[in-house]
Amino acid sequence: MAGFRALAEQVRNPRLVAAQRRTALRKCLERFAPYGHRATWHHLCTRAGITPQDRDPDPERLMAALAELEEARTLWLAYEAQFATRRRREKHDGIRQPSAIDDWHRRTWGGCDIVPCAAPHRHPAARLAVVLHSMITAMESGRPRRNCPVCGGSRFNWRTDTTGCPEAGPVCGGCGVVAPAGILTREALTAAGPGDDAAAAGRLPAYAAA
Repeated sequence: MAGFRALAEQVRNPRLVAAQRRTALRKCLERFAPYGHRATWHHLCTRAGITPQDRDPDPERLMAALAELEEARTLWLAYEAQFATRRRREKHDGIRQPSAIDDWHRRTWGGCDIVPCAAPHRHPAARLAVVLHSMITAMESGRPRRNCPVCGGSRFNWRTDTTGCPEAGPVCGGCGVVAPAGILTREALTAAGPGDDAAAAGRLPAYAAA
């Protein structure tokens, strides 16, 4: 099975017809899809000016979409390397208590659903690398917040019927991402759901409810 780099070279290959290059780009998303496969594809098509259903897109637009995807992947791989180095150091020092960022990183390992979106057609408008940088910075800060780490919106809705997401969670009313529960304050999570404070606390991971 071809890896991300081999598939990216197929997208660049001028000897392949546009349909083949489009297929290669779609397969790249099986290796790295920050919003989830469908939402990431829709995002890239929107920004590059491609109709998602177009089977014969402009190769230059495919290249633009690939460039944005590779930019985000480079940022994420650098972060994963940094994270792994830090965790080795912490374990050596006897720090083994899981934290909010450890839980988030376990779920996002490999680069899929890093910033999952509640629906394939609703996602942040900024470049993928900008969104990933915002999420990484927010998670690394370790400080619970009332607003969305991506767009700064303060309205959340706790949804259990998210489409294609790895799990339910607080969906930002501004950009549509499912924010990690551990990054939001108890007040923000309580406001996101229909239940009382006790029900909201029950949805919190142990490290956030403490």
